[in-house]
Amino acid sequence: MQTSIESESTLLPVLRKVLAKRGFESPDQINQFLSWNLRDLTPLTKLKDLDRAATRIIQAFDNNEKVGVYGDYDVDGTTSCALLYQFFQMLGKEVFLYQPSRFVEGYGIHPSSIEKAIEDGVKVLITVDCGISNNETADYALQRDIDLIITDHHKDAKPQMPKAYAIVNPNRRDEDHDCELTSLAGVGVGFALALEIKNQLDQRGDKTSSIYPLLQYVAIGTICDLAKLTPTNLKLVRHGLKQIVQTDYPGIECFFNDEDRTGPFILSEKISFYVGPLINSKGRLDHPEKALKLLIAKDHKDAFQNYAQLETSNKERKFIQNEVYTKARDMVVKKITTEDQAISIVYSPDFHEGVIGIVASKLVETFMVPAIVFTDAEEKGIIKASARSAGELNLFDALKSCEDLFLKFGGHKAAAGLSMPAENLEEFKRRINEYLSQIPAIERTVQEFYDTEISFDDITADLAKGLERLEPFGMGNERPKFMMRDAQIESFQILKDVHVKWTFTQKNNPTRKVQGISFNYIGKWGRPHPEELFDAQTNDNLKIYFQVGVNRFRGNEILQLMVDRIDPTGA
Repeated sequence: MQTSIESESTLLPVLRKVLAKRGFESPDQINQFLSWNLRDLTPLTKLKDLDRAATRIIQAFDNNEKVGVYGDYDVDGTTSCALLYQFFQMLGKEVFLYQPSRFVEGYGIHPSSIEKAIEDGVKVLITVDCGISNNETADYALQRDIDLIITDHHKDAKPQMPKAYAIVNPNRRDEDHDCELTSLAGVGVGFALALEIKNQLDQRGDKTSSIYPLLQYVAIGTICDLAKLTPTNLKLVRHGLKQIVQTDYPGIECFFNDEDRTGPFILSEKISFYVGPLINSKGRLDHPEKALKLLIAKDHKDAFQNYAQLETSNKERKFIQNEVYTKARDMVVKKITTEDQAISIVYSPDFHEGVIGIVASKLVETFMVPAIVFTDAEEKGIIKASARSAGELNLFDALKSCEDLFLKFGGHKAAAGLSMPAENLEEFKRRINEYLSQIPAIERTVQEFYDTEISFDDITADLAKGLERLEPFGMGNERPKFMMRDAQIESFQILKDVHVKWTFTQKNNPTRKVQGISFNYIGKWGRPHPEELFDAQTNDNLKIYFQVGVNRFRGNEILQLMVDRIDPTGA
C-alpha cells in the first residue's frame, strides 16, 4: 500500500485475476479501488440531522453549556469517544465522557446514564455507536431537559425512532439505503459530526485545526467493527493507517513497536488481531474506562500505565475464552451426531458474558454455520446472547422473525445481541431453525472458496509486496486466498498443542522451500491431522489453500503462507 494514488498498470497478473474475480476488471474500476483520493469520498456531511446536531453543539460551547459524549464499550464505541474527545480538545473544549459496563448497564444508553449526566450538569449529550433503539431513554432525556444527540450506525428497527434532539445514522429509516455511507462504523459517523462542526466554525470565521489526524481512530474502529470496506471506508482507513506510523497520540503509539513502524503504513491485520482485542479486553471483563483513558492519554507515562492493564486483562480474557469455547464446541459436536445442523446454539449459565461474542465467532469459524451463545443475565430467569452470522445470511432479519420472543434485540447483518426469558429458548430454537430451513444452505454457511490457483513459482516477495497495495483487508475486502497443487509437505511441527508450522517444497524442485503456519489447526472441525496429510501425499497430490504474508522479526522479512486447509486431491 503506497501513500500516493496507485495505478493499475503495475499490478502483477495474479493480482489482476484476483481483482477481476471481485468485480474490478477495467483500468478505471481498478484505479478507483486503489485510489487514496479523499476528494472522491461520498460527502460525509450529507447525513440527515448532521447540521442540526453540529449547530446545537456549537451553541452549547458558545453558551458555556456542558457537553457529554456517551459511547459503547467495544472498540468502535471506545474509538468514537476518543475521536470526539480529541476533536473537542483541538477546539479547546472539555467534555464529559461516559461508557457503560457490559455487566451493569449493558449495551446502549439508559435512563440511569441520563441521571449521571444531569449530576454533572450536562445539557447536551452525544451518543456514539449506540442509541438508535433506546426510545425510552430518549423520552427520559426529553423530560429532564437534556438535548440528546444520537450518532449511531446500527439498524433502525423499532416501530418509531427515538424522540431525540437529532439522530445522525446512515441506517436510519429515512436515509438513502443505496448510499455507501450505510457501511460507516460508529466512529465514521463520529468523524462526520466532527467534520460538520469544523465546517460550520470555519464558515463563521473561527479557524480550526485539521481533523485529518482523527482518521487514526476511524481506521482502528472501522476495521475492528468489521464494517464493510466500501470505497469510502477504504480511503478513510488507508489514510488512518498511514498516519499511525508516526502518530502523535501516545495512547495509539503504545500498540506498535519499531518494527511495525518501518513501513509506510500499519498492516490491517495488526489492528484486527492485536490492537482490537487489547482495547476490547477491559470491557469484556469489567469496565472499558482504562482502554478509553489509554486512547486519550496526553503523555507516554499515563499511556503505558493503562496499556499494561490492557495486556493483563487480555491474558485473562484469553484464558476464560478458551475455557468457554472448549465447552461450547463440545456441546455443538455432541448435537451434530444426532441431527442436521443449520445453526450452532449453545447455552450455559456458567459462560462468561464478556467472551460469548468471541466464542460465537469461533464457533462460526469451526462449524461454518451461524452461531448463538447464551448465558444467564443478571435478572433471574433471563438469558442473553451474542450471535454471529455465516456466509451471506442476514442475521438481523433472521432474528427479527423471532423478535416477539425477545426482551431486547439489536445489531446488524453480521452480528447481533439479544435477551429473552429462559423459558422461550426451546421455542426460539424451533423457530430459527424453521426460518433457516427456507434459505438455501449456500447462503447461510461459510463457503470454502479461493480467489485463484497459483503455482509455487508465483509465491515471491513481489507477490507479498503487491498484496500490500490491496490493503486494508477486512469485511468486503478479504485478504486473497490462493490454492496450489505443485507443493508437498517436507515436514511439520505442532506448536503449543494447537498450531502447525509447515515446511513446503516444490515438487519438481525440492530445493525450493517456503514456510507456512496454521493457527489453531489441531482439533478444528473437518481438518485432517498433519500426520494424515503427510502420509497421504505419497499416493495423492495435495491442494493447499493459503494466504501470502510476510513474517517480520528482528529486522528480517520472511515469506510465509497462512495455511487454511490442505486436502488430498479429490477431497
